[in-house]
Amino acid sequence: MSEKHRVRFEPVGIEIDVAEEQTILRAAAEQGVMLMHGCKEGQCAACKSFILDGDDVEHDKYSTFALPDYEKEEGFTLLCRAHAYEDLTIELLNYDEEMIQSGLPIQEAEVEVVSNDNVTHDLRHLVVKLTDPDQPLKFFPGQYVDFAIPDTEESRSFSMANTSARDGLLEFVIKIYPDGLFSRFLDARVAVGDRLRITGPFGVFTLRDNPSADLVFVGGGAGMAPILALLRTMAERGIERKAAFYYGARRRQDLCFEAELRELEEKLPNFRYVPALSEPGDDDWDGETGLITDVLRQAGLDLKGADAYVCGPPPMVEAALELLPALGVPDKRVFYDKFTTTGESDA
Repeated sequence: MSEKHRVRFEPVGIEIDVAEEQTILRAAAEQGVMLMHGCKEGQCAACKSFILDGDDVEHDKYSTFALPDYEKEEGFTLLCRAHAYEDLTIELLNYDEEMIQSGLPIQEAEVEVVSNDNVTHDLRHLVVKLTDPDQPLKFFPGQYVDFAIPDTEESRSFSMANTSARDGLLEFVIKIYPDGLFSRFLDARVAVGDRLRITGPFGVFTLRDNPSADLVFVGGGAGMAPILALLRTMAERGIERKAAFYYGARRRQDLCFEAELRELEEKLPNFRYVPALSEPGDDDWDGETGLITDVLRQAGLDLKGADAYVCGPPPMVEAALELLPALGVPDKRVFYDKFTTTGESDA
């Protein structure tokens, strides 16, 4: 058992104990403190913070795009890669007071594959069930879990598309990359009845309570999963906030869950689903065309005071993060998951 050190977070005044072999982010999660984070791999910078006191900190491998060398020298850190070797005081640069003390315990569980079906040429709908009915997995809709890849020390993160583990079931929408480690495993080896290990929940892409605010969702690719979870929970809870979901794909065959999204338009009278194709080609398509952020820009929406949720490939997320404040969404009310790439093109 390695030595533990006390880490204090300002300006919220929360303290936790962190073992040296743990990252600060993981230690916080295990103690029910939900710090802002995204990829957990030092790529997205969502957990970037500043060390106010103490300097004996070491970092696992990370991207210098997320933490440039000059920022590290100034005292910035990535909590998902940082290990404390003395007591520290850390200033949180990005935090949500509503979420920070609402964390759920991190659990490890075994799941059995129920189905593994294509929904487009490169998106897979994976459904699994918990093998121990006496150990339910508690999570907030929009969160994700890590899947351990058998015979390796690697894991990959995927968002749940469902609202709760009702009947022990968990749903995922996973993009298949030709050279992806998990993609090859999922595409060639995973069959109904196989058992896998998961750990979670993680993530802060959850629906905030702000009943007077309109909602705009912007997604692409496997970003469908967490947004679908949020829309499903709105339907279950009878949330009637004005909402629109802008989803971008290349071709018509790249769209998925169309029937359910149209049904959600019926269940949620103030909800609209707006798909757009960037490369419609010869498709028989009379809907929106172009990049999804361009379609949103041209829609002429009044988003002043709205809440925005963005999930998908990094270029789309970056474009949306620049656009949404210009359309009136307050910076602090833009919530996003950026699906970073890992290893051999997995995300």
